[in-house]
Amino acid sequence: MTDDEQHFGEGEPFSLGLEEELFVVDPDDGRLINAGGDVLERLGEPARGEVKNELHRSQIELITGVCASVEDAVAELCELRAAVLATGVGLIASGTHPTAREGDSIITPKPRYERINDLLGDAGATPVCALHIHVGMPDAETAIRVFNGLRRYLPLLEALGANSPYRHSRDTGLASARELTLRSWPRSGVPREMADFDDFIRSTELLTRVADVPDYTFHWWKMRPHPRLGTVEIRALDTQASAQHTAAVAAAVHALARHEAQADPVPGPVLEILDEASFRAGRDGVGATLPDDEGRLRPVAELLEELVERIRPAARELRCERHLDGLTALLEAGGGAGVQRAAYGEGDFEALLRTLVADGCRAPAGERSAG
Repeated sequence: MTDDEQHFGEGEPFSLGLEEELFVVDPDDGRLINAGGDVLERLGEPARGEVKNELHRSQIELITGVCASVEDAVAELCELRAAVLATGVGLIASGTHPTAREGDSIITPKPRYERINDLLGDAGATPVCALHIHVGMPDAETAIRVFNGLRRYLPLLEALGANSPYRHSRDTGLASARELTLRSWPRSGVPREMADFDDFIRSTELLTRVADVPDYTFHWWKMRPHPRLGTVEIRALDTQASAQHTAAVAAAVHALARHEAQADPVPGPVLEILDEASFRAGRDGVGATLPDDEGRLRPVAELLEELVERIRPAARELRCERHLDGLTALLEAGGGAGVQRAAYGEGDFEALLRTLVADGCRAPAGERSAG
């Protein structure tokens, strides 16, 4: 790591930033198109935030600035979506594109992405889209405390965020085909606990050297401290179709991070248990049964109810309590995967794609009042 990366960046404690990866599609039929570069050429400079290329030319990434609240961050994402849609393309917000075939998507011609393509081979042939949630940390040791504390909740967050049941024109039998796809990537699973920031630096430097990659941003863990930005970054969730679902899961992460910064540290589950729970979350989504702290399998609904009550004081402090309550509606809808399967109905991918494109267009329509 560089000298800068060995020092934890200074930012606004418990600020929030969102990164949303999206598929660029034909607005009429939802077909994947390799037009991410064209979008950037036509877009100009957004009033707030940033729009960037992603690994595949059929994707773009929307990046908010440093925000004070969930409402501000989601509103900024919605503004960015609206700006992209104004260039004439459609957008689909899903962990995988339901019907795209391997080979339909072209790698973006930039050194970083060409390097990733060389590293992954066919493992990177299927594009996937995630919602990344950054929470600002006051210092390095708080970041490690929060990082360790959040590990136990990753499977529950994955279950809530599962939004990709279809891949290559078939129902995968999973709630998150993105999770299945990423299991073939190196350095992409649940990380171990870190003793302190020095432990993180040492292990990251060793892994970077052994993997022969440029830096720690090539460690695609489900969660990681991000020293350059001064944040802890949750990377385990599929992109969400609606602004309401985005706000709900972002509120859960935001409040959890605040809660864990103040809570007494407790030993987390071992990697084997977390990995199994992560698979169950990706397979069954909000219908999953996941292990609690005693190793008993319990429904997501029960675990979520306990979680919400645990972090409600932190959510109130961060002004995201009403967004946190949106998790109930997400659960009742069957999560993003349930919404997609309902749209697919009896086997109509055209209907599903129309719904996903429409959701992508509706998202900017008023999150300020939706939260």
